[in-house]
Parts: sequence; C-alpha cells; structure tokens
Amino acid sequence: MYAITGITGKVGGALAKALIEAGEPVRAVLRDPAKAEIWRKRGCEIAFADMGDATQLAAAFKGATGVFILPPSEFDPAPGYPEAAKQNEVLTTALLAARPERVVCLSTIGADAEVDNLLSQRTKLEEALGELDLPVTFLRPGWFMENAVWDVASARDEGVLHSFLQPADKTFAMVATQDIGRLAADLIREQWIGKRVVELEGPARVSPNDLANAFASVLGHPVRVEIVPRANWEGLFRAQGSRNPQPRMRMLDGFNEGWIDFKAEGGNRARGKTPLERVIEALVRQAAASRTA
Repeated sequence: MYAITGITGKVGGALAKALIEAGEPVRAVLRDPAKAEIWRKRGCEIAFADMGDATQLAAAFKGATGVFILPPSEFDPAPGYPEAAKQNEVLTTALLAARPERVVCLSTIGADAEVDNLLSQRTKLEEALGELDLPVTFLRPGWFMENAVWDVASARDEGVLHSFLQPADKTFAMVATQDIGRLAADLIREQWIGKRVVELEGPARVSPNDLANAFASVLGHPVRVEIVPRANWEGLFRAQGSRNPQPRMRMLDGFNEGWIDFKAEGGNRARGKTPLERVIEALVRQAAASRTA
C-alpha cells in the first residue's frame, strides 16, 4: 500500500494515477472529506489527516510500503522559517511512529544552495528527514512548467509575458508536474537503503523567450517578453500582500545568477518527456474553460 499526501494536487495526482494504472494499491491521504469520493471511485483506500497533526499522519502512514510526502508550500514565510520547522517536526514524528518501509519526499532544485532563499525551507526539510533511520529519497525537480499559469491572462489578452526570470534568453531547468508524478511512482516502488537524491528536469531547458514562443504558438498571436526590473520586485510583492518578500527575491536571484541549479550530472539525474508547448496548451485550455464555466 502506498500512502500519498498531496494527492489532490498536480504532482500527487499524477503519482496516484501512475500507481493505480500499474495496479498498485493506493491510500489517499486527505484533509477534506468532500474530496474523498472521487478517489474511492478510483479504487483508493481513504485516510483523513491534517498535515499539521502528527497523530493523524502516523495513522494514515501506518502499514504503508511507501509514503509520498508533499509538504505544504509557504510562499511568504516568517523570518527564520518557523512554519517549515513546525511542519518538519510533525512529519518526523509521524514517520517515526508509523515506520513505513520507505519514503519519497518532494524537495526542489536549489535545496543544496548555500545562500538563504525561499527554497531553504526544503533544505531544512531534507535535513530533518535525513536524520530518520528510514530509507528516504529526496526528489528534486526543476522549476514547474505549470508556473506559467500566472502568465496566461497577460499572454492571451496583452500579448505580453512579464518575466522575473531573466535575461530573456537565459535557459532554466523546468519540468512538467506529470513527469514529476510519474518519476515519483517509479521511485517509490524501488528498493534502496539510506538516503538518496534524484534530480529531474524536462526534455530541454526553457528560457523566458521559449515560454513566450510557446504561448504564441498555442494562442495564435505574437507574445513578447517584458522583463520585470529587480528594483520593482519588492514593491510588487508587497502590493500582492507579501510581508517578507526577501526570501522570494533571493530565490529568483538564485535562478538568474545561476547558484540555484542542478550541479552534478550522472546517475542521480533524470529527464521528463513532456514538452513545454503541451503544458502551455493545457493551461490555456483550462483558463478558457474556467472563463466559460
């Protein structure tokens, strides 16, 4: 039995789908009872647990062959990342109590960066779970292609993609969420000992220009990149409600300056197969459906 947290999201959903199609038993770990029926119909066992409750999580993980951990993301953390520290304590307590055979944890590119930034929350997660006497795989994907969902409206309505990633011709490691889920499904069924890191990026690196071109191809009209000057970032983020924008700004610096990247080629690197344009097409289609709903 494979216990999956975050199953209602894109990565967790893709992971569960791959396991179900392979005939594997899946336990959907859910917080909201309203979302249970769809997973029951797909043949899943259901367990209810809040990610902040170690006792509930331990019960949901008990007896599992493998557990997939998708921690909540905090995009505006308090200084020092107390939210992450609390979540890590809950997870380690639950896993030690349940003692599944193995754990796959969704981490991120940049979890090994030495400079403090928004992704340092995943650094702390890896450190906490790395102390467990359980086999743990940290899956570090690149920038999600689906982050382009925030660009759909401006690309469609204005023909503009406002980019914090820069310069416009610099390429970045990106990957589709369905490829993350599929690889996680493979990893969680493997046997290993100790701790390991697996990095994942898509079939080709992607620049802001590539994103604009993909939107242009899907939308059928030109789309150009407009770089958002760094001097404007803090004001923009605070206007959006951010109280502590510095970690997010430093994360973007890390991508743009190159100190957030995959650092080693070799056996721990995997590549997804989903091309960028397919992801953009799906995002545009979903946006159109939501406008007409």
